[in-house]
Amino acid sequence: MACQVWFITGTSTGFGRTMAEHVLKNGNIVIATLQKPNMLADLTRQYDKTRLLVLKLDVAVSSDILPAFQKAIDAFGRIDVVFNNPGSTLLGSSENTPEGAARKIFETNYWAAVNVSREAIRVFRDVNPPGAGGRLLQKLSVAGLGPLVLFGHYTASKHALEGFTKMLAMELEPYWNIKITLIEPDFFQTQIIQQANVFPVYQNYNNETTAIFRSALAIGECPDDADEEVATIYEVAHLPNPPLHFSLGLDVVQVMRTVGALLDCDG
Repeated sequence: MACQVWFITGTSTGFGRTMAEHVLKNGNIVIATLQKPNMLADLTRQYDKTRLLVLKLDVAVSSDILPAFQKAIDAFGRIDVVFNNPGSTLLGSSENTPEGAARKIFETNYWAAVNVSREAIRVFRDVNPPGAGGRLLQKLSVAGLGPLVLFGHYTASKHALEGFTKMLAMELEPYWNIKITLIEPDFFQTQIIQQANVFPVYQNYNNETTAIFRSALAIGECPDDADEEVATIYEVAHLPNPPLHFSLGLDVVQVMRTVGALLDCDG
């Protein structure tokens, strides 16, 4: 299998960091972007600049995205895979969440991801060799598929990105050879819960789903194995004809059952 050049956002912790490590271990090249490059000091000691380029990037600053891609092109001449990994989480009753916090979630989870996606498509089409194309792995979540109690504005941002990405995939010309996959994992064992912005929730909920998320917040982790999920996603990136949707985990099944029940009630 030929060496690939991966551009990965949000590599400081969690899913982005795990993906960067996995891609490097499999002999590929990684452009790792994050707000605090020193958080990858251990990886820069392990891999030289022919394998790992660490770039400071706050994806919420749209003017910084194109220069980061250009530095990657200057270093390696092409980008084969973009793992777009927006990672801001907000937990609380939708009614009690301040507007400013909700808008900030959209800046990171929607607009930043949209701007990275746009630049990825441009590079795949106009910079890579003609017909080489590329792979955009849009990291969403189970929240993009259905409702998650106490994650109202986070869920809304993921629904928005899900819709944008599906339309983007439909607009691509086949001969560009650009493949897009929406990665829709359930909650996994990373720092996504610990790093969540938390706002007041209703105290009198008698709701099983709410209890599950309160427990997750209390223990700071969820049961799934992010390493296994990343390895699976890595394999998807190498499929000749990858699916548009790729869901992972039992939580996805439960959410889709909830969606089905709501649709049945509406009918």
